[in-house]
Amino acid sequence: MLGPEETVRLPVTLFASEKNIKQAKVDVKVSGPVSLAQSSKTVTFAGIGDLTTDFELSVKPQTGVAKVEVTATSGNYKATDIIEIEIRNPNTPVTKVIDQLLEPGKTWDADLAPFGILGTNTAVLEVSNIPPINLGSRIRYLFNYPYGCVEQTTSSVFPQLYLDFVKVLTDNEKAAVQRNVTAGIERLKQFVHGDGGFSYWPGNTSSDPWGTTYAGHFLIEAKAKGYYVPADMIKGWQKFQRARAQEWRREDEYYNTTLMQAYRLYALALSGSPELGAMNRLREMSLSSTAAWMLAAAYAKSGQAEAAKKLIANLDLTVKPYREMGYTYGSDVRDKALIIETLVLLNEKTKAFELVKELSERLSSYYWMSTQEVAFSLKAIAAFVGLDKKGELKFKYTINGKTVTASSELPISQVTVTNADAKQTIKVVSESKGTLFARVIMEGTPARGQEDDAENNLRVTVNYTDTNGVPIDPARLEQGTEFVAQVTVSHPGVRSGYQNMALAQVFASGWEINNLRLTDDTQGFLTMDAFTYQDIRDDRVYTYFDLWRNTTKTYKVLLTASYAGKFYLPAVSCEAMYDNSIYGRKKGMEVEVVKPVVQ
Repeated sequence: MLGPEETVRLPVTLFASEKNIKQAKVDVKVSGPVSLAQSSKTVTFAGIGDLTTDFELSVKPQTGVAKVEVTATSGNYKATDIIEIEIRNPNTPVTKVIDQLLEPGKTWDADLAPFGILGTNTAVLEVSNIPPINLGSRIRYLFNYPYGCVEQTTSSVFPQLYLDFVKVLTDNEKAAVQRNVTAGIERLKQFVHGDGGFSYWPGNTSSDPWGTTYAGHFLIEAKAKGYYVPADMIKGWQKFQRARAQEWRREDEYYNTTLMQAYRLYALALSGSPELGAMNRLREMSLSSTAAWMLAAAYAKSGQAEAAKKLIANLDLTVKPYREMGYTYGSDVRDKALIIETLVLLNEKTKAFELVKELSERLSSYYWMSTQEVAFSLKAIAAFVGLDKKGELKFKYTINGKTVTASSELPISQVTVTNADAKQTIKVVSESKGTLFARVIMEGTPARGQEDDAENNLRVTVNYTDTNGVPIDPARLEQGTEFVAQVTVSHPGVRSGYQNMALAQVFASGWEINNLRLTDDTQGFLTMDAFTYQDIRDDRVYTYFDLWRNTTKTYKVLLTASYAGKFYLPAVSCEAMYDNSIYGRKKGMEVEVVKPVVQ
């Protein structure tokens, strides 16, 4: 794996198994986003054995897959090996949106200027006759979200169950949704706890209350849409939820416990296994507004619509602003989506539309939204749109000189823009009787080195040491050096404790992670603070933890400078997954791995 504009000394090892092999010619051919400084070498063997030579491989400023073919020839002997190298940009994709309100008969000329490096740019034209919800961008945000707890895994696929409510899906899109939802169901198996619930991370020692209900809710609705869900997953989940519903006792409402119970009861009712006794007991308590709305949904799904309407008769649609970093991962935006779900069940379209407009405004803005907010908002709006048709959508568009007349009975139409790596102008003409909302959603990954240091309610420091703890400079390391990347994260003490923090360390292509889970860390030099979960991948490590007020945590990764060359070390970042006002980042840098000096 390499990055754009990097250089590596590609090692080629040759084996001579006979004494008469004295020399060999090595030829290298490449294709894709790479080039060679030299394509051929002749090497000399001292006798039977092996030797290693190398070729300088440079990466172009684009992404893709490079193919390298190495052929060694000596007399009548010939050997060929072919490898593929992924060229990936480690930076985070950036999304930009341009939009226009189109009255009947009006035209919009949208000028597109790609901002990502070659091969990373995409663009989608989205036209709708409902307030825009930034569908393409928000779905991609969920799908590309780098972390993968039970909540985020569920959020990435839940709204995709209802995409066909709001737009006509192409055959490719239908296949993609099928793959994504099926993969989501498969991944959720990793979170199943022995008690039938779902843990927040695979292997956790206990089930997560909200995550369990949320994952089960998704599985129930996926099954209803025709997806295969193992029966034992549903049965185990129902047994766990029934037990928790029956034994539940109210705790401090700061933790949203009545909402936790109300959502659990709603999901049970949705699964065809309502707990009426627990519902009736909860109804007699003083409930938060959102909990009352959710309990009403439980009654509605249990066939007791009148009880549901009575429960919400005196409730308004107002939710006070708040944000949780744990427990229900909630916010006022998420709760409004839950209220819409209840109103749709009760066919209260007028009231639901008031909140749909609020969520549409939020989704179409540049405001950050958590995975929980995006998933529930998209799901709620899709459910609302599914109540009835919005009237035919008609428009013409011109992309790359080709004009197409488009129409749909659904409220959103999306068109993939071809040749998105090039500057171009798209023309859109409204042929509808009412107002249309047109937008182009562009995404691209910028070139390396464009990030800066940043801190907000969090302090992050990064140090590199040798295996004895002595500080070193990572900018230039000798090939074969073992060293430690050490990140310290500090809570400045102004706010209360932080939950569900995510530390992301992506390493230079020429460095390799030494995964000590696969070996014995007998040296003990990686002693570090406890974490909730750690995800070690080929080129990066994600570490998840809680950080209480005025505390500091340090995490270490053992690395080896494995490949000679010049590489880019991406930024180190840490953030609260459910509160974007808490983050810290240390910018990336150029690094080099040099060959050992021969004494």
